[in-house]
Amino acid sequence: MGEYQYSIDHKGRLVIPVKLREAKAIRKFVLTRGLDSCLFLYPLDEWKVLEEKVKSLPMTKGEARLFTRLLASGAIESSIDKQGRISIPANLREYAGINNEAHKDVVIIGALNRIEIWAGARWEEYVKESEKSFEEIAERLVDLGI
Repeated sequence: MGEYQYSIDHKGRLVIPVKLREAKAIRKFVLTRGLDSCLFLYPLDEWKVLEEKVKSLPMTKGEARLFTRLLASGAIESSIDKQGRISIPANLREYAGINNEAHKDVVIIGALNRIEIWAGARWEEYVKESEKSFEEIAERLVDLGI
C-alpha cells in the first residue's frame, strides 16, 4: 500500500521504496505494460498466478489475444539491485510517459498484489478524474461484497 514520489535517473533506473520491497518480499519480478498508461510490477509468484489466468482465456476471442499480446510482449523478468533499484527498459518508459528529462518524476503505488509505476503528471491527472466518480463506484462495489 501507499504512494511514493521518486525520480527516474538518466540510465532508466528507479528506486523501489523499502516498504514496498519488504511488504512484497520482492527479489525477482516481472515488469510489464499496465492499464491506464502505467507499468505493472509483479513479484514473480504473483506474475505466475496472473499468467495462469491469462493462459485460460479463450484465444478464439480477439480481445483475449490482444490483451495477452500486449501484456506479455512488454514483459521483462528482472531483479532489484543492491541499492533497491530496478532498470526500466526504454520501450516501457516510453509507454508510461517517463521517457526523458522533462518527464522523470514518477509515482510508485502499492496496489495490493502488484506495484504500479506512473509518470507523475499522468498520476495526478488520473487521480483528479477518478476522484469525481469514486463514491459512485464504491456504491456499485457493495454489490460485489466489498
